[in-house]
Amino acid sequence: MSDIGLFTNFQTGFSFPQQLTEKYAPQTIDDFVGLDKPKKIMQALVANPRPSAWLFLGPSGTGKTIAGLVLAKMIPAELHHIPSQECNLDNIERVRRTCQYVPVAGCKFHLVLVDEADQMSPAAQVSLLSKLDATNFPPATIFVFTANATDRLEPRFLSRLHVIEFSSYGISRDAVALLESIWKRETTAEPPNFARIVKEANNNIREALTKLEVELMCA
Repeated sequence: MSDIGLFTNFQTGFSFPQQLTEKYAPQTIDDFVGLDKPKKIMQALVANPRPSAWLFLGPSGTGKTIAGLVLAKMIPAELHHIPSQECNLDNIERVRRTCQYVPVAGCKFHLVLVDEADQMSPAAQVSLLSKLDATNFPPATIFVFTANATDRLEPRFLSRLHVIEFSSYGISRDAVALLESIWKRETTAEPPNFARIVKEANNNIREALTKLEVELMCA
């Protein structure tokens, strides 16, 4: 899993040693803590899906990819999940052709999720220009690209995207509460210093959960 955000409700029914990043992954938009603006946008898209293209931009561990997955689940949309390494001309055209057809039964839309879009080749970005143009946009399709930075993205490509910033700023208190809650669910052993774990992870929730997993193995 590429990214994970903060959340208040937890998936249950699994036992450690399933990875904590999977076991406690957000299942709904309301499960995220922080990310107020991205959450409002996702809620609006769930309530009224429309063909559009988005860039979820921010540092690693802020929930960009999991937000795209949750969005697809809640619309609901047929998900086309493309890692950046596989975002080549052939796959782009394959997905475009698929999105020209009516979504599968039970889905309202297609959602194309491209991870680490800043690692796409220039050729892939150029190929996407016409597909993201208003005159040639696939029907009933939402594009979500994730990236840590925009310096490798073509200005023409960026101009076609709604950029939404994902930030870990100011989430340390919620992150500490999250780790404490997970610890109590997993063990009765003496807890570690949750604030130190969050600080050492630079508010990266995925990294903090990985560090907590090590502490649980030693408990």
